[in-house]
Order: sequence, then C-alpha cells, then structure tokens
Amino acid sequence: MKNTLSVVILTYNERLHIRRCIERVRPIATEIFVVDCHSTDGTQEIARGLGATVVEHDWPGLYAVQLNWALDSLPLTGDWVLRLDADEYLTPELVAEIDSRLDGLPPEVTGVSFKRRHIFLGKWVRHGIYPVWLLRLVRRGKARCEQRKMDEHLRLTEGREVAFAHDFVDHNLNDLVWWSQKHLGYAKREADDLAEAAFAVGSLTGQAAAKRRMKARYARLPRFWRAAAYFCYRYFLRLGFLDGAPGFLWAFLQAFWYRTFVDALLYEREHPSRP
Repeated sequence: MKNTLSVVILTYNERLHIRRCIERVRPIATEIFVVDCHSTDGTQEIARGLGATVVEHDWPGLYAVQLNWALDSLPLTGDWVLRLDADEYLTPELVAEIDSRLDGLPPEVTGVSFKRRHIFLGKWVRHGIYPVWLLRLVRRGKARCEQRKMDEHLRLTEGREVAFAHDFVDHNLNDLVWWSQKHLGYAKREADDLAEAAFAVGSLTGQAAAKRRMKARYARLPRFWRAAAYFCYRYFLRLGFLDGAPGFLWAFLQAFWYRTFVDALLYEREHPSRP
C-alpha cells in the first residue's frame, strides 16, 4: 500500500505565497492543513480554494509551540507529515523523489532531511551557506519541535533519518523593508538564546547538530568582531562573492548587519541608557 502524506503549513497574512506553496506540494499530498493565525489578507480563502483544510488558532508566541499544537491537535491521517512554511515550496525534482522513494524506506527510518535553497532578490544564492540540511518530513507521531525562541528544529523521538538528494526552496516575495523588520524581531529572540546559552544539541543529528555546536563556539567569540568574522567566512571563504550583488547583500545583511544588531542588543542589556 502506498504511503500517505499530510502537509502542515503555518500562516499569517501569506497571500503572496500560499498558492505557490500548496500548488507545488499538492501532487503528492493526501491532505493539506493550513494553521492560520487570523490572517486579514485572504490567505484562508486562497488555501480553501486550493483544497486545503484551514484551522484558525491563536498565536501562542513561539513557532515551536504552534507547530507542536498542530502535530498534536490536527486530525492528521497521513503515514508521513511534511512541515512547510508558506514562503517555501518543493522543487519538481524533490516532489518526484518523495513520490518514488518514500514507500521504499524501512520502518526504522522515521525522518527525511532536505536541502534548503535560498532565493534572495530573485537569485539563487548558491554559495555562503548552501546547502542547509533540514529535517522536514517525519513519520506521524515520531517527531516534536524543540522548544526554542530561535533556530528551532524538528527532533525525532525514535528511529533515524535519511537525506534525499533534491531541494526545497525558501523564496520570500516581500521587499527588503519587510525582511529587515522581520529580522529585527528575530534579533531579540537570538539575543535571548545567546544570553541564556541555549545551545543544547540533545537528539539533533546531522547538520542541525553541527549548526548548534557552531553557534556555541560563535557565542564564545568577542562581540562585534564575531559578526565581521562570520561575514568574511561566508562571503570570502564560502565564496559568497560569486553570487554578485544579491550574494553580497545576503551575506552582509544576514551575517554582518543582523549579527551585529544581536550583539548591540546584548550590549544594551548590560549598559542600559535608562537609570
């Protein structure tokens, strides 16, 4: 019997992205659930029109809490569960790979990781951090999202994971002002994690575990200098300069500007301007 697939997408005002996300995954999905946080831009109507089941749920404050609520509370029937953000989508090659390989996985394999491809300012940023491997496809009931403010990952509760060869794509269509404002919010949560030294690897495996250990090493480096070093690592050592202007802006904004702002928040906490 062919394995069935449930898809879970968390949304809030994702009119720009939700159609693309659903249409790309629909050929292999048995059911698609959109967990929406009271969007006001028509996200729900678009999703329903494409055959998805929309469930409204108040935002609990953290992505991990919302995702775990979805895993626990939705009437999922699929043998496997795929977690996607609305601004992400599967490549045709990955769709074909999931369709052809999923049935052949042995029972002890309970998770599948994919490579995430970033599109920034209309260009695939091939260097700097690509490929980023993420666990996104799990057997139903065999994974939880770790409770973190930032950099949360799905963790398998049993079994092991394998990696598929093809990519899914992170391609947000909002402008740089939106991107920057979103990262200002991320920065506060990132500063909290650094201040709390929240670097436990636990049951993480593969690149997710390596990334968590790298973050712990990063936290021990001198503030401000470490952001510049990280930019140089991504832009020069990881050949980010080969991606032209989008590659420079991707490395500068995400590695230098964002990380410097995180350090500035930490500095502000220790040197408050108010009495």
